[in-house]
Amino acid sequence: MGLLSDPNRRRALIGMLTRLNAPICLVCYMAGVAWFMGLAFEPFTLRTYMSENAMGSTMVEERFPSGEAALATGREFAAHKKKAGGMPVDWLVRTMQSKGLEVFTQRFSRKLPFPDENKERYMVKGYNVYGILRAPRAPRTEALVLSAPCSPGNDNNQAVGLLLGLAQYFRSQIYWAKDIIFLVNEHDLIGMQAWLEGYHHTNTTGMDWSPLQGRGGSIQAALSLELSSDVVTSLDLVLEGLNGQLPNLDLANLFYAFCQKIGVLCTIQGKLPRNDWDTTSGYSHAVQTMMLMVLKQASGRPWGDHGLFLRYHIEAASIKGVNSFRQYKTDATTVGRLMEGMYRKLNNLLERLHQSYFFYLMPSLSRFVSIGYYMPAFGLLAVILLLRALDLWVQLSSPPTRTEDDGTEVVPSSPGVLSILTPLVISHLTGVALYTLPILSQETAVEHFPVSETEAVVLTAIAIYTAGLALPHNTHRLLSGEGTEQGWKVLKLVAVLYLAVLLGCTALINFSLGFILALTLVPLAAFITPHVPKALSAFLMVVLSPGCTLLFAVFFFQELQETPVSVQEGWMLFLSVISQGILDHALYGSLVYPLVALLVYPCWLLFWNILFWK
Repeated sequence: MGLLSDPNRRRALIGMLTRLNAPICLVCYMAGVAWFMGLAFEPFTLRTYMSENAMGSTMVEERFPSGEAALATGREFAAHKKKAGGMPVDWLVRTMQSKGLEVFTQRFSRKLPFPDENKERYMVKGYNVYGILRAPRAPRTEALVLSAPCSPGNDNNQAVGLLLGLAQYFRSQIYWAKDIIFLVNEHDLIGMQAWLEGYHHTNTTGMDWSPLQGRGGSIQAALSLELSSDVVTSLDLVLEGLNGQLPNLDLANLFYAFCQKIGVLCTIQGKLPRNDWDTTSGYSHAVQTMMLMVLKQASGRPWGDHGLFLRYHIEAASIKGVNSFRQYKTDATTVGRLMEGMYRKLNNLLERLHQSYFFYLMPSLSRFVSIGYYMPAFGLLAVILLLRALDLWVQLSSPPTRTEDDGTEVVPSSPGVLSILTPLVISHLTGVALYTLPILSQETAVEHFPVSETEAVVLTAIAIYTAGLALPHNTHRLLSGEGTEQGWKVLKLVAVLYLAVLLGCTALINFSLGFILALTLVPLAAFITPHVPKALSAFLMVVLSPGCTLLFAVFFFQELQETPVSVQEGWMLFLSVISQGILDHALYGSLVYPLVALLVYPCWLLFWNILFWK
């Protein structure tokens, strides 16, 4: 504190920070990237452990015996689904009632803002069927959910069969202290959204659904099961939910513990755990796993039906059966016993899962990186913006004077308010257009151009994004005439502080998204000025813009999944990602698209204005 309270020492410190500003910023950027890459190195991570005492031991005896009967039920379900051309509602109601459950149905419908060409749907109508097993040993104030989506074709029939088999087996047990809800939802996330809104008496998305006639207690945890074959080689755990939310780490720990106990191969991001962490290939494998989680979390979309439970503070995850070419096979009975063990442990909970971490990254199922370990990587990038803001503030506080021919010194005039306000307003109006016009103008675009509604929305968004580059480069001159040297410095100071606050708030909600944006936006925000070479700087700014970052992320994601694509295929995936981002916002409330359109892109446009300031 003495260093800051002494005026001489404070001036010396500020002088050093401004004199060495560029080298310090470069070192901070390199250190932030190196810190993040080091997070996947096993000695720098923590071993997973169970924090919740009620689930601390896996000493329960799993006795589920009916795997073959469950598969037979799944085949019967598939036959009725094919005959009905969709969800066999009547058959499901009869079957659940025969298992001893209280059975209810829910009707829902939703008109999409534009057709979803990936799943070929526009006007969505369907049903959810759920049965409640009432707790025989408790006042029925709490509940657990086991769901299985009714997928089109031959997908997920085995999961529905296993769900019904587990319902029959659970009905014969007397130790349940929580209601257990067995849910079969149609139209994947849309059906799940309708059911959750009906269960909690909310309607945040404008969907039309019938009220639920039966409810259980307050939902404590949920698992979504996806199986599409009679045997599996491994079970993959999916954690990423809406807007980058993650369930409590103890839920992942519980899954891993029972997989280890029963002897089931388990993966995360489709990657098996490896023990050769001290080799280059082992470290590369951990980096790939962690980067896949980062990209999925940054997308903000729910990567399974569990993802919508998290917005209601319900800990949830999806378990997907994978049948690959490995020789090791796991049958339905073993998967059923794993589910039984997990639900018996969740049944022991006396309170919601809260003792373990909610913010983490996982290089493998046995290791994790907590928020205290990965936040310094973001902090090293964010401090660059504060250092640049300090440098600009010092320059503005003591502007250089120029000497006239007669020997008098002239202090540069301070910029007018309009010269700063005009770029801010125009940039954000462009962002508002990017957010609103693609959907509002789709009918007009379809009338005048040979494109579909989905293509019209995506191409309109790209056109508005590109048009932002063609705005008057010197927007500060529209109302106030020539710009000044002080003017661009004030605008940059505002833009740098704006970006620092924006990235900081984003990283607190969704670290992965905040870090990726910081990785690309911080360098251009730090070093862009009107005096750098225009052509090269404009090219680098476009490459580091939010749109190009998304394009590169699409190719990078495919490489990490070991499914590389050609340039044309990558471009089509890029267009599909844009349409899905807009749909996810309209259907489920994903915040990534409005964040980029209304805040990130206008902030980038401010730096684009600074580059072409005259």
